[in-house]
Amino acid sequence: MILILGGTTEGRKAVKVMDEAGSVFYYSTKENLQKMDCLHGVRLHGGMNKKTMTDFCRKKNIRMLVDAAHPFATELHKTVADVADLLGIPTVRYERIYSIHDEHIIWCEDYKEAILKLENAQITNLLALTGVQTINKLRAYWTKHPCVFRILQRNESIEKAKEQGFPVDNLVFYHPNEENSLFSRLRPDAILTKESGDSGGFSAKVDAARKFGIQVFAIKRPALTKSFIVVTGDYGLRKQIEHFVPDFFQLRSGYTTGSCATAASKAALLALLTKEKQNIVSFALPNGEIMTLPVLQCKIAKKSASAGVVKDAGDDPDVTHGKMITSKVTFCSQPGIRFLQGKGVGHVTLPGLGLDIGEPAINRTPRQMIMKELSALYQGGLNVTISVPGGEEIAKKTFNSKLGIEGGISIIGTSGIVSPFSAKAFIDAIRKEIEVCVAVGSPRLVINSGAKSERFVKNIYPELPPQAFVHYGNFIGETLKIAHDLHIHSVTMGIMIGKAVKLAEGYLDTHSKIMTMNKSFLCQIADEAKCTDDAKKIINDINLARELWTLLPSEDSCLFFHTLLQHCRKHCAPLLPDGELTILLISEEGKVLQL
Repeated sequence: MILILGGTTEGRKAVKVMDEAGSVFYYSTKENLQKMDCLHGVRLHGGMNKKTMTDFCRKKNIRMLVDAAHPFATELHKTVADVADLLGIPTVRYERIYSIHDEHIIWCEDYKEAILKLENAQITNLLALTGVQTINKLRAYWTKHPCVFRILQRNESIEKAKEQGFPVDNLVFYHPNEENSLFSRLRPDAILTKESGDSGGFSAKVDAARKFGIQVFAIKRPALTKSFIVVTGDYGLRKQIEHFVPDFFQLRSGYTTGSCATAASKAALLALLTKEKQNIVSFALPNGEIMTLPVLQCKIAKKSASAGVVKDAGDDPDVTHGKMITSKVTFCSQPGIRFLQGKGVGHVTLPGLGLDIGEPAINRTPRQMIMKELSALYQGGLNVTISVPGGEEIAKKTFNSKLGIEGGISIIGTSGIVSPFSAKAFIDAIRKEIEVCVAVGSPRLVINSGAKSERFVKNIYPELPPQAFVHYGNFIGETLKIAHDLHIHSVTMGIMIGKAVKLAEGYLDTHSKIMTMNKSFLCQIADEAKCTDDAKKIINDINLARELWTLLPSEDSCLFFHTLLQHCRKHCAPLLPDGELTILLISEEGKVLQL
């Protein structure tokens, strides 16, 4: 059993991760003011001291604590650390992402130092953004100087301010995204805020203050004890749960070959620069989350170094699972970072993959991940050679040859994480996510094949909660059936061309093992749409469906895609007989066609 503590943005994210498992957990907040729908979580309210938390953990057999509380909840952090130490259970801290300390901000260790620095700077008109709980801590300042406090517009917050003797006329109330208008209206000499991280709006406050020439004073976040295992996102939290409570999720997640190549490349460069072998390395996923992987091989030469990371695909039946992904990094006189083909990694022989012909088959996202990590360590020229021993044989079990990748596997991954694939488990996970969508009261369900299409569709529905967006993977039919079972009226389906051409033919499971692109059928679509003869010639010459976006003449493309979507609707609409279905066809660049 797992206990989450803290009613923050991070707390809500932790709940979402837990609900995906379908296992029971506990979620504790001090107050009952935050609305939170836990599909599988048991809500608890009221603060816990050391004794009550210890007793609860023993009674409920808690095997892991997740501290997702506000960074300034120092009393709770200490209680969690003490209880974890007493009971010998692991504690994961779901930490916020913080900006690098800006030298133009006046940093303060505590409120006593803040008052001293405000006095020394002769600040006589302060806007305090530190919350109602800090009014007493700043009493020595506001009893002598004009000061406005921004607090939450709650009766209990107003009463707390009155109890501390603060003048009610000097209170302003919090409204989202109001910094520019508030600072413009009040024009304080300075603001005092807390280092609350990105999710606490710290950067927005600093940016707005700079716009109006307002000095920023900031209280540093309290240090955590070393016993906390720190994660900065959903993937990191899940990996720690899988490690410490292995039966919580049915299947383990894994890492993409792109993540492994990134970790190996960074370890190799660190070894080259420091002349020390690396045993472990941290790196950033595309979403900015920091992950850590062990380094199994590390060799250092005079002008080069190499490192190897073993691919762990979790419980996904990935052909590269357990294989070594190696990277050799060499100093180069030419500026920039060049990618070279190593043994077991294929090279590109056909257009349409977003890579130049002849280039090693290292996809765009892994390249960006590697370049970001290496350029942060070294500004000179580098050659990076990615290899996968045995990759030539592994590639024979994939569809790489049809895509024009010869000589080995491709280094891929858009999120950096492999979600475990099992038809039943995946469909069960889809159902759980849609149930959460219903539970939070979203007016619309938006289903997408993956992260790329979801990113574009989110721009169309910015008002929807995160739980409204669900990945169907390849299981379009099963997902629509679940939506019907749960009586969802409004459904939007985002689909990219590769899956759309299969769906249009009637394949509601679009996995490549079930169905590949049928050019004869696409030519029938072109005939039905009354496209020109050139369209059919183009269809017969393409290697990837995505090429249709750029190769079809303008007079044919609208006709073709509209007819394609009509066929998609023909197969999908019967699965949602009582609902309204919107289908969005999405290009690689985010162009959207709607039916």
